[in-house]
Formats: sequence, C-alpha cells, structure tokens
Amino acid sequence: MMRDESPERPAPLRTGLTTGSCATATALAAARLLLGMDPGEASEIVLPKGQVVTLPLVFCRWRDDGTVEAGTVKDAGDDPDVTHGATVFARVRRQAGPGVVFRAAEGVGTVTRAGLTLPVGEPAINPVPRRMIAEHLERLAADADYVGGFEVAIGVVGGEALALKTMNPRLGIVGGLSILGTTGIVRPFSCSAYIASIHQGIDVARANGYRHLAACTGNASEQAMRERYGLDDTALIEMGDFAGAVLKHMRRAPVARLSVCGGFGKLSKLAAGHLDLHSRHASIDLRLLADWAARLGAAAPLQEAIVACNTSQQALALARGAGIALGDAVCERARAVARDVAPAEVAIEVFAIDRAGLIVGAAS
Repeated sequence: MMRDESPERPAPLRTGLTTGSCATATALAAARLLLGMDPGEASEIVLPKGQVVTLPLVFCRWRDDGTVEAGTVKDAGDDPDVTHGATVFARVRRQAGPGVVFRAAEGVGTVTRAGLTLPVGEPAINPVPRRMIAEHLERLAADADYVGGFEVAIGVVGGEALALKTMNPRLGIVGGLSILGTTGIVRPFSCSAYIASIHQGIDVARANGYRHLAACTGNASEQAMRERYGLDDTALIEMGDFAGAVLKHMRRAPVARLSVCGGFGKLSKLAAGHLDLHSRHASIDLRLLADWAARLGAAAPLQEAIVACNTSQQALALARGAGIALGDAVCERARAVARDVAPAEVAIEVFAIDRAGLIVGAAS
C-alpha cells in the first residue's frame, strides 16, 4: 500500500506555548484545587498580550506533604524545542502572607552566576512567567476571598537531562531548565529563545569579569578559540548562525575584545553582509568568492573553477593551492561587516576554520 503524497502547498507551521505558559496553567489549576475548587480537565489562562488559551491537564492531585500538584505536557507546535513533549508541573501550598514565593522543583535550575535577570540563588523562572503566575493566582485569591499567599514550585520531568542540551550549564544555571517566555507563545523557528540565550551568555560573562569573548558557530570553532587563547567556557559564546545577535548586543553590552570564529563557508556569508548565517536565509555565493579571489590575483581558470565548486571548502582548497589567501580575504570582509554593526570600542578579530578545525584565515 502506497502512502499518500504530501500536499504541494505546505501547511502553516503550528505555534506552541512556552514553558512559562505551562507553568502558569498548572500553578493556577493546583491553586484552584488547593482552595477547594474544581480544577477541571484543562486550565484556561490569559497570555501577556491578552490571548486566552486552554492547556489540558495530565494530572491535578493532592500530595502527602499537603501540597497540590498539577501537570501539563508542553506543546511547542512545529518549533524544534528541546522541551517539546516534556511534562511541566507546579506544586502549590498556602502561605500566611500575601503574594507568591517561587521555588525550583525537580528539573528546574537555580541561578549560580551573576549577569542574568535573576539574582544568584533564585530558581530559574524568568520575570514574565513569574508575573503571569502571580497575576493569575492573585485574581484567583480575590475571587475565592482568600487573604493568604502561595508558595509555588515549578518543575519539569526529566528537566535536568534536557538542560544539558541547552546553554544553561554555561550560563551558570544548575540542576535543570529555565522557565521561559515573554509572550507565552512559541513561534516556530523564530529562534527567540536561542538569541535570548546568546544575550544571557554575554551578560553573564561580562558580569563575571570577562573582557575578551569568543563568539563561535559550533564546537570546532569553540575548540579553536579555546586552544588559541585558553578561554574559559564562560567566555565562549555559542552563537550558532546568529552573528547579528552577538554583534548587535555589543551595542548594549560591550566588551574590550571580541573574537568571531566559524567555518569558512559561514563566515563567507557574514563577509557578504548576512547577519543570519543559516541556509534558510543566506547561501554561499561562489561567484563572490571567485571575485574576491580575482582581486588577490587569481587567474580566469581558477575563478571559473571556484564558481564550479560544490562547496566553499573545495573553493578554499583550490585558492590555497594556487597561493591565494582567500581565507584571510573572507575574514577581512567579515570583520568589516562586524565592525559596521558593533560599537567602535569593541576590538574585533575574525577567524575562519576548515572542517578539521584548523584556522585557515584571520583578520584583526
């Protein structure tokens, strides 16, 4: 039996809900049961921009310690989110004074380094989710004529293992994930969480006294910078394809020196003026590489061979074989683009590596 063909017109990507929305919905459901109300099978919450959403509950129950816990399964829509499918839960108990005190349950981390939006020692529940939870519980308390407050512990089943796939360990968030979200909605491939992690990485490094940072596209480029400068992991910023996120954040959070390091192909995109280096947004321009090689003295046959290459690494190898310093030229142009974005007070240098992780171009 043959499978149906996929549609010619792709369907729109589904949005999802953040861990902050999940935490709010579960905290509200648990608090409802705690105050003697029926939590129902789903929890309705209002997002920061006014949208009303309903999250199904997978459990809502009393615990032996007198707390109530409720859980929901995070649906990140079509976004490749590490927490998609994870169970986010809240455990709630009464407290005498009004307001909400936040705790980290299993799978949610604790802040151990300065530089984040939360002080050291606090559970990694970001400000917007905290505000969402507090507002919903305060409205519930008013409706129920309850004058006390709540202690709310947020957790994620398996969160400590999932956190190893994120930047949290490098940011000094220990023991689990962060509860995130600014709008409550996950927009597929918006990559806002990744960019926020880049900004946090820079902020944490600065707050801990690092004045020389290296923004790297991946593990090989990180290793190249580690070997060249002996930089601590905190000073290594995993920027992935988001060079623009690093360079623009330098305007608000400058450092004395920034080393940008990445694969030759990705840096050729930066050299061409692209700040997002992902293939969805920018392609390697072999004709442009040939033109740059020509300015370095490459003869017409070499230029034609570069244009006909299958990969940028192949083009680099042909140029190097002919004594053409194409790696340095790409780095010089990439540095010029970076120089136009970052403030003048930040000294910028750029390094390109090959697939073996060896530096094949530099500009400083």
